[in-house]
Amino acid sequence: MKCLKTVFLSNSLTEHIDYYLNAQGLMVFTAHYHLQRGYCCGNGCLHCPYNYEAVPEPKRSEMQQRRAAQQDQQSR
Repeated sequence: MKCLKTVFLSNSLTEHIDYYLNAQGLMVFTAHYHLQRGYCCGNGCLHCPYNYEAVPEPKRSEMQQRRAAQQDQQSR
């Protein structure tokens, strides 16, 4: 049975634009969704376009370093 929150969100959002389901079946919000929301929630979201500004240290720095390493690998 789906969580009520998941049902509510999926009824008001568009799959593949606002979110997608990952291999584990979890809802992952896209950068488009985050930009429409307008701020960093501080949860360390995978596609956060706000450079994790509301994530507390030291987690913020770790996530920024991980993202930079991934982008560096992709540019090779």
